[in-house]
Amino acid sequence: MKNAVLITIGNEVLSGTTVDTNSNFIAKELSKIGISVSQIFTISDEIEIIKNTLQSAFQLTDLVITTGGLGPTKDDKTKKAFCEFFNDEIVYDEETFQHLKTRLERIGRLEIIERNREQAMILSKAKVFQNHNGTAPSLMVEDNGKIAICLPGVPYEVKPLVKDQIIPYLQKEFESNFLKIRTVSVVNYPESLLSDALEEWELNLPENFSLSYLPIANRVKLKLTASGKDLDALEIQLEEEISKIRPLLKAHIISENGDKIEEILHDFLISRNLSISTAESCTGGELSHLITSVSGSSNYFLGGICTYQTQKKTEILGVSEDLIKEKTVVSAEVAQAMSLGCQELFKTDIALSTTGVAGPNSDEFNSEIGTVFYSIRVKDFEKTCRLYLPHLERKDFMNFVSQKVLQDLIQILIQENL
Repeated sequence: MKNAVLITIGNEVLSGTTVDTNSNFIAKELSKIGISVSQIFTISDEIEIIKNTLQSAFQLTDLVITTGGLGPTKDDKTKKAFCEFFNDEIVYDEETFQHLKTRLERIGRLEIIERNREQAMILSKAKVFQNHNGTAPSLMVEDNGKIAICLPGVPYEVKPLVKDQIIPYLQKEFESNFLKIRTVSVVNYPESLLSDALEEWELNLPENFSLSYLPIANRVKLKLTASGKDLDALEIQLEEEISKIRPLLKAHIISENGDKIEEILHDFLISRNLSISTAESCTGGELSHLITSVSGSSNYFLGGICTYQTQKKTEILGVSEDLIKEKTVVSAEVAQAMSLGCQELFKTDIALSTTGVAGPNSDEFNSEIGTVFYSIRVKDFEKTCRLYLPHLERKDFMNFVSQKVLQDLIQILIQENL
């Protein structure tokens, strides 16, 4: 079994009110055991649509996983659609009911047990994976070599079901290949030129290898995936291939085994025993959010401050009012003063600052929308940069700038040997 199809069920996803994060997570977990996702469907919660989509999915693969559409009421259309598709019947399952009852007792919600009794009704052919974080169990039906796994839609229920039960079951039953992934992060190298530089190497990759180019900010992640039965052998193979591109990319590589920029930064700061703080304006806390999203960041992140109003830049960070009047708040000089004030306030080795206009409206100085200055201060070293991103919406602007600041910080730590 090499491929799977995912089906997301729910009108709330189609309407845009809910983002489908389940498919992303499930695809990543499946890839770890050598199963790739060939297609993802997003459909409404209607019996005929679910049945028709199952039919289409099974024409593509033997493994289909659905999320969403399971509920505690009698009009659970997903379960009915599965029942009709597999020509099965719905029966009461005492083990599932007792599991549900125990869970509701534990969280002090036994008064809703009768309302949730319907969730102990399952397909007679189904294997049940009990849900330890919700009320809807996961059901798996196997028929004529075809496997359908039905999951609830709540992400915090889906993740442990998939990680702790579904993946181990598939790995054991089908002895899938292992996948080993290394991500090489390359900066300041346009994707088209990078592809040209690596063309010969890419064409000569072993048959069990695949390569993806994943751009983010002005960084390109080279995702190198190897599949096979022996994990140790795969690791050796990956190291051999990466060693071939080091001479080609040289200083453009900032990491050979990292995915997210905040995770790469974690390793740099820990290994160098450096502390960091942030002073943000236009990024609205996104910079500190990225840094603290990594476990263990308390070892180096001392604190951050969001001086969104101009007056607070003066009151808290000590930015001169005269400087702001002369240069405006969106300027290299103010960014530099902010990072200096931040470094002095938190007593850190590194201080980062951002000041700009994310839009859609301008500021009190009528600064050009999309303009941002950021300052990176490492001990006595300081570098200020300007970006102009008028094409980005507010949220994308904040994320792009924050990603770029952390990326530039890593480059500075490498180039300046700090």
